[in-house]
Amino acid sequence: MDEARLNDFMGKLVNDMGGAAMLANVILGEELGLYRAMADSQFITPETLAAKTGCNPRLLREWLSAHAASGYMEHRDGQFRLPEEQAMALANEDSPVYVAGGISVVASFFHDKDKLVNAMRGNGALAWGDHHPCMFSGTERFFRPGYKAHLIAEWLPALDGVVAKLEAGAKVADIGCGHGASTVIMAQAFPDSSFVGFDYHAPSVTVATLRAEEGGVSSRARFFQGNAKSYPGSDYDLICYFDCLHDMGDPVGAAKHAYESLKDDGTVLLVEPYANDSLDDNVNPIGRLFYAASTFICTPNSLSQEVGLGLGAQAGEARLRKVFSEAGFSHFRRATETPFNLILEARK
Repeated sequence: MDEARLNDFMGKLVNDMGGAAMLANVILGEELGLYRAMADSQFITPETLAAKTGCNPRLLREWLSAHAASGYMEHRDGQFRLPEEQAMALANEDSPVYVAGGISVVASFFHDKDKLVNAMRGNGALAWGDHHPCMFSGTERFFRPGYKAHLIAEWLPALDGVVAKLEAGAKVADIGCGHGASTVIMAQAFPDSSFVGFDYHAPSVTVATLRAEEGGVSSRARFFQGNAKSYPGSDYDLICYFDCLHDMGDPVGAAKHAYESLKDDGTVLLVEPYANDSLDDNVNPIGRLFYAASTFICTPNSLSQEVGLGLGAQAGEARLRKVFSEAGFSHFRRATETPFNLILEARK
């Protein structure tokens, strides 16, 4: 046995244990409004924070101390400060790097542990709708900041001729729309276009309809329960898949239906988790996050459906290209990318 390797691994494991514990503390702080109360980046005592938030000062001292020990906050003479950079990630929901609200996705892993044990010992299946409710709200809050930051400004302009169509008035379908974050953002940006979102999870469709009302776009953004291989319509200018195609049991069948549902000059926008084409090239923090999430969410959901292809969240561009080639598309390219996403374009 190599003692140095053992010590190195134990260091990694203890660091991960601390990280997992801190994520629980982040969820706590987000729900209680503690980060928002510290968003001015001024030093504050636990007692003053307790007065602002109605929380127990002794527990707040422990919570703040955990943040200081983790490098999430600064500490000086019994006072604590949330720096501006950390506030962007933890307190400001309009920030493009806000993550605190989305961390409840990780909480669902622990809630759903027994279901995954059964899936591992069985056929591998765990349907999306069978997760803890915090999965659905957390997923919306995890992806929405990135969509707000990039979708209108970067992703759509990277597609050939799509923005001009949207400005003139296009017909758009958002498949696997979830709570409708991507649909609402597009509808707000392009008032002359019409948008329809489809998702097979009925409770998500209900929330998406509410989001459209809240966003003032309910007249041009509508949501329906539907399957990725059978939703209605045959004259779409743009069909979108935001972080969902790899979760589907039959992504080839879904892509074939998109092919049949597009106008001849229509476009598919495929947004997928960033991945290289081999495991060795995905051994990095992003790959680590997405493989771990895919174990609990993406792959078991695919295995719960017909075909059960099980692409997983790290399918990579080459595998996704094959899906669209099998579906009949002749044009497939990487339009742009972010550290978290591949933005791919498919055309007939």
